[in-house]
Amino acid sequence: MVLFLSFNLILCIICLIILYLKIERNQTHKESLVRSQQKLTDENIYLNATVKSVNDQKNEEVSHLESSLSFLQEELNNSKLSYKTLLSQKKSSEVRLGHIAEKLAPFLDYFTFDPECATFLGQPIDYIVFEDDAITFVEIKSGNSQLSAKQRHIRDLVKDKKIHWKEIRIK
Repeated sequence: MVLFLSFNLILCIICLIILYLKIERNQTHKESLVRSQQKLTDENIYLNATVKSVNDQKNEEVSHLESSLSFLQEELNNSKLSYKTLLSQKKSSEVRLGHIAEKLAPFLDYFTFDPECATFLGQPIDYIVFEDDAITFVEIKSGNSQLSAKQRHIRDLVKDKKIHWKEIRIK
């Protein structure tokens, strides 16, 4: 019986050793899992901080781009306004130059009529030239200017010979 008890005692000790080794291995495995979990948590914190930093940088860049875009739109509007003003001034000076050219035309080489026979009207036709054998309507244009609709209509009436004479007497 002592032998049986000894054998049981040895068997119990072996079981205890096996249990202790299993517990030790489980403890080591648990510590390894905790270290892995801590490493993943640290990486997650680092990634979250990086994402926040990138988002902050992106938001700052978007804000900068929006302010730049706003500034450029304002500059474009100012440029458009300046261009319109300049274009208006250019057109105005062209009109004034045209009016001057109309008045000086009889004294230039381009004007093939006797200036003394020319009568200035200004609107809608610039001159009527009364010669011995013809009456001529003369419109002076400078640069790229075109006949107005009213001037084209008058030209067409003259070409179609729809010109009349009417005498009105006042008493």
